[in-house]
Amino acid sequence: MTPDEQSVFKDKLAIDQDGIIEKGLIAGISPRSIYNRLKTEDRAKLILTATVVITVAVLFFIILFISYNSLDAITQIGMWEFLTGASWSPGSGAYGASSLIVGTFLVTGGAILFALPVGLGVAIYINDVASPRVKSVLKPLCELFAGIPSVVYGFLGIVVLVPLLLDIFPNHLSYGYSWLAGSLVLGIMALPTIISVSQDSLAAVPRSYREASMAMGATKWETTRKVVMHSAVSGIAAAAILGIGRAIGETMAVMMVTGNAANFPEPLWNIFDRVRTLTGSIALEMGESVHGSLHYSALFLLALVLLVIVLTVNLSARRIVRRTKMKMGEIAKPSRETKIAQMMSPITKSFEAVSDRYKETAVKIAIYAFIFAFAFMISSLFIGTYGGLAIGVLAATILFISKKLSKMLGPKHVQKVVYSSLGVVVLAVVAILVVFLAIIFVRGMPAMSMDFITSPPSHSGAEGGIWPAIVGTLELMLGTALIAFPLGVCSGVYMSQYAKDSKFVRVARQAIDALKGTPSIIFGLFGMSMLVIMFGWGYSLIGGCITLALMVLPTIIKTTEEAVSAVPAELSEASAAMGASKWQTISKVVLPAAMGGVITGFILSVGRAIGETAPIMFTAAVAFKTTVGFALFEPIMALPYHLYYLVSEVPGATDNQYGTAMVLMMIVIVLFAAASLIRRTYNKKVGW
Repeated sequence: MTPDEQSVFKDKLAIDQDGIIEKGLIAGISPRSIYNRLKTEDRAKLILTATVVITVAVLFFIILFISYNSLDAITQIGMWEFLTGASWSPGSGAYGASSLIVGTFLVTGGAILFALPVGLGVAIYINDVASPRVKSVLKPLCELFAGIPSVVYGFLGIVVLVPLLLDIFPNHLSYGYSWLAGSLVLGIMALPTIISVSQDSLAAVPRSYREASMAMGATKWETTRKVVMHSAVSGIAAAAILGIGRAIGETMAVMMVTGNAANFPEPLWNIFDRVRTLTGSIALEMGESVHGSLHYSALFLLALVLLVIVLTVNLSARRIVRRTKMKMGEIAKPSRETKIAQMMSPITKSFEAVSDRYKETAVKIAIYAFIFAFAFMISSLFIGTYGGLAIGVLAATILFISKKLSKMLGPKHVQKVVYSSLGVVVLAVVAILVVFLAIIFVRGMPAMSMDFITSPPSHSGAEGGIWPAIVGTLELMLGTALIAFPLGVCSGVYMSQYAKDSKFVRVARQAIDALKGTPSIIFGLFGMSMLVIMFGWGYSLIGGCITLALMVLPTIIKTTEEAVSAVPAELSEASAAMGASKWQTISKVVLPAAMGGVITGFILSVGRAIGETAPIMFTAAVAFKTTVGFALFEPIMALPYHLYYLVSEVPGATDNQYGTAMVLMMIVIVLFAAASLIRRTYNKKVGW
């Protein structure tokens, strides 16, 4: 080889080496290479962080998709005209949502007016009066209350409550469907949330407060009323707000019993008039709207208004709970708030000194005014304006006299009366649940047979069985579990074990809380706009599974975080002292110890998912199908939607209605029984 050839060869070799080096560098910085070089600890943290990022992204995607589909309505109608317009008639081109917004708040207000005092009374009974054995019964009953699907509540409202109201008020109700029926059904549905949160708030008051009060001679009831409830007032307020959020976002039960008339009641407090809510309008009209039309966009704008209302309510509840924890010393105040409080201290103290002097008087005036107004509005519907005024004055007078009588009776007798009354309230709540279940099972038993369980429906569901609906429900349950369980558990572990007080973590917590309170119909619209239309999947099993998984994901995250955080720190410390890494401690010590709580929360979440109707009616479920399929991209039948279809569209299907409701309730009860059994087994195992 000549010197010139050798020089050319060396140059080529250098070029090749540079290429090899360049390729190696590129390979070395590829995501896969970086992941392979990470330690197990770092890999675990990376995966857990990614799951939380997905959760946060879901919230922003939901807001983005709902907002994007609302743009046409905002630009063509105008936001102010949309919110203040009095007429909602898409067929005539009228898109005024004020009657729907007012209807939503009226039904919700009536529900809370019923559920808050009843729920608070039950919470006080559980916390202060009930024995440990009674508590162990009432707690699972409250969970079962929460697990009853909304479509079953709506069905019971139609077959039990509406006829009952029609018999009681024949001169005021034409068909029984009314604002009153919607509020009562929603109030019953909101009871478990209010009972659970209120009882937790009462139980969180330090024991020393009670002991100090009773040491000064106060009775148990006086201590509860003047000390415990005063200390837990923020938690009780949060329970009310969460109950409001639960009621505002309800779809199926409200739609089935309120009459769905888009008008203002006359007068506004006429509880016997028919109303329509935001969720009811979306569910009723979305199937009839043309994709891309102004009507379609206006329905998404209704969803956006609903989402803003619910997010505001839930963020308010979160803020109240946070303020309560800072007040009780459970968490420290941020430095900024501390500095502001120090600067405002002289003004705040002087204001408190003045307000404390008149606070009791102001509260009394507010209570008397409320009793007068409530008695006047209700009685005026029966006996006119002047009669209503007389009844209002009489109600306020009776309240005044009862307070005087309570002082004459003495604290001990008052306590007996109050606790006896609370016992009656608890029995009434339990009786409602028992009656509901008894009606379903007694009326559903005649429909039960092997043919009903294993055969397909016929004659539009009026005859035949429900086998495709059962299989579809189980497929949804399995698919939802496979998607939601790993994401939820990983996110919960991250929030419990790795999350620090950073901006990302705060945003993540707020996103999780916001998702937890988001109405199910919003998830349904998101799944429809993204999965059914944008991805072109159509109505499909996979679309329904993803939508339901996103809906229950926040609950699984929260229950996992609480279960993992409840594991004694001594176990982690002992594992670390033996040389285990943080991830080894989490995977081999903490998670096994917390698995009872994790599985319980997961089962309860899945139990809620299979009872949902609104999300799957937009993404997965069809009304009638005679064959069973296991294809991911094919539509399915599902028990909740099948029950709604039978009730609303198929006359003469009474037996199949009750039979479908019974099978759905049996699945829910089995899941809740399994959750309760797992929780007790693990609690005994770990000795908690």
